[in-house]
Amino acid sequence: MASLILTSENQIQRLNHILHKVKSLQELDASRLTTPPHSKAWNVVEVIAHLNIAYGIYIPKLDEAFTKLPDVDFGASEFKARAWQKIVIAGQRPKNGVRKWKMKTLKRFEPLLDNQSLTQEKIDAIFEVFFERHAHLKEAILKSRNKDVTQVKITSAIGPIVNFYLPECFEFLLCHLERHMVQIDEILG
Repeated sequence: MASLILTSENQIQRLNHILHKVKSLQELDASRLTTPPHSKAWNVVEVIAHLNIAYGIYIPKLDEAFTKLPDVDFGASEFKARAWQKIVIAGQRPKNGVRKWKMKTLKRFEPLLDNQSLTQEKIDAIFEVFFERHAHLKEAILKSRNKDVTQVKITSAIGPIVNFYLPECFEFLLCHLERHMVQIDEILG
């Protein structure tokens, strides 16, 4: 099994790409953003709302981790993901623009939106939350460069079966974002 080497530079580049893509989505007509491809599928706004819920769970975990991480003069430029974490990350990562495994969303991560009452104002608010939360992610990745990231583990949002060091957590979150960008492409396709 090949190693998964993580770098903050790569993570920031990928996050910037996602932020740019979501910014362009925000410019689409409301009907395109709120129309699912079929009755059992999410629409684009629901995907963005799901991403807000998912990352929202990590904000306090990351904030707390940073209070416990010692500073270093310069952090390691590379981090090797551990075996179990690498498997969990790989489960999220789309490959060649395809989501490998479709998974049922846990209830706590489901966007509970009433699509009939989604006004442009509500849609804009959902996008605004996305940009605020993912600016937090970007700042966390940047801050981690000067921390000893091997001192604290973060429990995943699904529970203690998976815990991450910061670079692994960031990678998991980015792969989750990338997975849902593929889903959005499918919705709009």
